[in-house]
Parts: sequence; C-alpha cells; structure tokens
Amino acid sequence: MQGVRPFEQIVRDHGPVVLRVCRSLLGPSDAEDAWSETFLSALRAYPELGPEVPVEAWLVTIARNKSVDSHRSRSRRPVPLAELPELPHPGPAPHGRDHELWDELASLPPKQLRCVVYHYLGGLPYAEVAEALGGSESSARRAAADGVAALRRAYEENRVKTGAK
Repeated sequence: MQGVRPFEQIVRDHGPVVLRVCRSLLGPSDAEDAWSETFLSALRAYPELGPEVPVEAWLVTIARNKSVDSHRSRSRRPVPLAELPELPHPGPAPHGRDHELWDELASLPPKQLRCVVYHYLGGLPYAEVAEALGGSESSARRAAADGVAALRRAYEENRVKTGAK
C-alpha cells in the first residue's frame, strides 16, 4: 500500500507536471478540468497503489486518459452559435508563452506529440514514456526527436518569415 505519503503531498509534488501534460494535450481551456479529474481518479485508486508503481508516470497516464476522454466528449457535444465569429480568438497562451509554438506542438502527429509532452513537459524518462504508449524505448526516443526536429524547423521557418534574428 502506498499510504506512506499523504495524497495531498502527491498533489503538491506532481500537480504542476500533470497540469503541463493536460495543457499540452487539451489546451488551456479544458486543462484544469482534466487536471481535477485526474486527481479525483487518482485519489480513488491511491490506497490500492503498490509501492513499486512510479507515481508520476501513473499520474501522467491517468492525465492522458482523461485528456482523451475530454477530446471524445468535446467532439460529441453540440456547440450552438448565433453567428460564426470572423476570426477565432486563441485565448491566452499557457504560462504566457508563444502561441505559435503551442500551435506547432498541437499540430505534431499524435505519437510525436505524446512523446514530446511526456518526456519534455512531463519529465518522464523514455522507458516510462514507452510504457505509457505501449511501445519500445527506442521508438519513444525517435518519436520525441522527430517531434522536436519538426518544432525546430517550424521555428526557423517562422524566423525567416518574420525576419527575426
């Protein structure tokens, strides 16, 4: 039984990582709901969690599942509009960061997106990323490297377009 550490400490220690993962997979508007649902599910299962289970990887897996659930429910939910807006407003970027970077991150293929998010934003080692995705460590490394390379290419293209140095 994992009960040695109070669940409140688990939330304090791993909450920021889980929120980064949720924001990366869902965007800022739905991330906090997924974060809350992640910790509600984790709270229910925590008393039965074995001591050998890496807590952060376990939480990231729950966050991923809650994010998938959110995408599915959002796609089924009708969105009534009186009239279509001229241009959609993207809202604030997470942590005040660059919208273009988050847009490029969201445009990565699903496996690359998950590998980049889990490893670079979630802080999971590649072995745990591979376990969460059901693949090999080398394929997780490759997908993350390809994702980062795509982000770098997009960054360079944007710099050339805008004339930034």
